[in-house]
Amino acid sequence: MTRITRVRTFVMRANWVNWLFVRVETDQPGLYGWGEASLHGSTRSVETAIHEMAADLIGRDPSGVEAHWYRLYHGWRWRGGPILMTALAGLDCALWDIEGKRLGVPVCRLLGGPLRDRLRVYASHWLAGVRTPDDAARGAEDAVRRGYTAFKWSPVRGTDLAENESRAMERARSLMAAARDAAGQEVDIAIECGESFTHRTAVRFGNLLAPYRPLWFEEPIGFENARAMVQLKQELPVPIACGERLLARWEFRELIEMGAADVYQPDAMHAGGITEWRKIASLADTYYRPIAPHVPGGPIMYATSVHLAASIPNFLILEDMEDDRALRDEICSSEPLTRAEGTVFVPTAPGLGVDLDIGRIETRPFRPQPQAGRSAQPWR
Repeated sequence: MTRITRVRTFVMRANWVNWLFVRVETDQPGLYGWGEASLHGSTRSVETAIHEMAADLIGRDPSGVEAHWYRLYHGWRWRGGPILMTALAGLDCALWDIEGKRLGVPVCRLLGGPLRDRLRVYASHWLAGVRTPDDAARGAEDAVRRGYTAFKWSPVRGTDLAENESRAMERARSLMAAARDAAGQEVDIAIECGESFTHRTAVRFGNLLAPYRPLWFEEPIGFENARAMVQLKQELPVPIACGERLLARWEFRELIEMGAADVYQPDAMHAGGITEWRKIASLADTYYRPIAPHVPGGPIMYATSVHLAASIPNFLILEDMEDDRALRDEICSSEPLTRAEGTVFVPTAPGLGVDLDIGRIETRPFRPQPQAGRSAQPWR
């Protein structure tokens, strides 16, 4: 029987956050698994939690993935929260990677087999810093030229709304109009809101941008109050997406059952890993709601999300951080994932299908990143 012998962590400085990778090793030569547990501003805290959890895995058979998840989750009296759930996710993904390699099959096969062999992706954080309609048009044209059929951006900032709401709204409308005109009618444009709005301003903004057919408004208000989100959804003329910071099926349950959003965005790196993410997607499917995975982070997180998205019936579209693509590929010792025409192909190699070059990771040491200043709201 295979046994877990060691758990190692590796931290590297990425473009705007730190990436934290988990490697679970076994007593079988060459058999190990990769996971990812990157959490902005809390890298060292998550790393500590990983090693505390890992003590319970040493000497155990890695193939009991579901049992390991339940023991690590329910075994902690003060369970939950972003740090513990991200740590658990990293370990969980590494165990799935091991199991796929042990059996010689890709992870999506372990999840019931892929429903599709390629996934539509959207360019995320596109048009960052755009201030004029001409810039918005050029950025939209660039996305189309790169093969994307969808992108996500934020035409308005919370600080702009605080200074002069009407001016900020009109500027956002002109930017969106320019982007839509340049991209054409067959390209989807999602709007990143970052909790920048109150109920009133969200409705006003939605009415203003509705003629340009946004794919969704992402987190227009805070997700903590499900009833408030339901009320907003009833008045907002565009779809609502949310879920990137919800951490388990129990946090998603109320929002999904109340119909608080049109699209849900679970993040496999924070919502407990592959094991829990699948349960969240199944819950959403019960209510006929699609899933658009939230995919920040490095190559392990990206590959994990590809396998998950390929395995569910209610997949909508996959996030692709275009700015991180080159770095994701650079630190891989395996072949990068294949992309073409705004899609990514599902890996067919055993496990997650991605291996990392530790030497390249170590050339980019950890850089402290405070949490302060991340909110879109100027008073926070």
